[in-house]
Amino acid sequence: MTVPDVTVVIAVYNTMPYLTACLDSLVGQTIGPARMEVVAVDDGSTDGGGALLDDYAARHPGLFTVLHQPNSGGPAAPTNRGLALARGRYVLFLGADDWLGAEALERMVTAADTWGSDVLIPKQVGVNGRLVPQGIFAATAASVGFEDSALAWALADTKLFRLEPLRRHNLARNEDLKVYSDQPFTLAACLRAGRISVLADYDYYFLVLREDRGNVTQRAGSLDRLRGVAAVQWVAAEHAAPGPQLDAIRARHFGWEVPQLLQADLLRQPEELQRRICDGVADLVRQFGAREVYDRLPVADRLRLELAATGRIEALRELIRYEAGHGDPPVVVDGRRHYAGYPAFRDAALALPDELFLLAEAPPDPPPPTLVQQVWRGAVPAVLRRRLRRYPAWRRLAASVNGGRR
Repeated sequence: MTVPDVTVVIAVYNTMPYLTACLDSLVGQTIGPARMEVVAVDDGSTDGGGALLDDYAARHPGLFTVLHQPNSGGPAAPTNRGLALARGRYVLFLGADDWLGAEALERMVTAADTWGSDVLIPKQVGVNGRLVPQGIFAATAASVGFEDSALAWALADTKLFRLEPLRRHNLARNEDLKVYSDQPFTLAACLRAGRISVLADYDYYFLVLREDRGNVTQRAGSLDRLRGVAAVQWVAAEHAAPGPQLDAIRARHFGWEVPQLLQADLLRQPEELQRRICDGVADLVRQFGAREVYDRLPVADRLRLELAATGRIEALRELIRYEAGHGDPPVVVDGRRHYAGYPAFRDAALALPDELFLLAEAPPDPPPPTLVQQVWRGAVPAVLRRRLRRYPAWRRLAASVNGGRR
């Protein structure tokens, strides 16, 4: 049996009517049905999605493989089942409410073959207001890393993966995670990849924010999100190189996912749940070195993390209320240092370090000129100094007298 170039894996659960556009985009791929296969796993849909999959499989023999199973409670299990059946040299995971540009698969496979990519990130576009970080798509690149790109902000599994390394390392989603199960999987694949590439020359992948906000991440609870972040950080702690690579991954999650749980929505939760969320944040901060990347985070985010991590829940509530009523705080200038003047700044009862509030620090003034420098500048007119610069010996003398400045 001929091995297809690429397998597209789709986990399907109640994504009508978006599923139709998703499947149509696969049927219309310019790579052609002979070079691709689609494995679609219906995870107990109740909206007619399973029947639609069967209809497409009947109308396009050999292109679609459809499996039906009882609902598993999340995308991890059906995605793993689809991955286990993949036969292509590459595998692409496609959301059942998303779709591909017509040339997407052909362009991706060609680029991955040309560059020898183990992971290839195609340009993604948000639809209906879906937020898709665009930093990684600044330019097409044959090779990127966590240290020199926005790769840490692109950990969804909406990528082309070479299948052989996934099999060799036995990579799959953690089925205990209700949300973010793709991020530990993607991070593990990237940290083991020989080459990670980016294609930014075409709109490859369209991600949809559904009208009913029914996307799994939109429906996930705070504690489920914390468990997902912890799973990502465990992968990073085990496989990322200490230093810039590990710090980039930590800064992404402690600068985005975790602070998002400590904003206005927190106040609408029961007090017991608020305490559990803050306890979960405290565990993450302690276990995964969040304080080591505080300097990479906005003041408001590092302040939220520290208040939660140290159990100052009422102060955290006050911070959230202050932001809702006042927006950005005033700037407090103390010598060369500029601080965010939140009410908690230098509050004796809280005793938080000033560094948490630091916005910027002015560079030190240059040292005053030495006596020799003053004599040089006073004895030799500026016009003559400029003329003498054409002579190497004079340039060296001027540099020595002026502390390196000519």
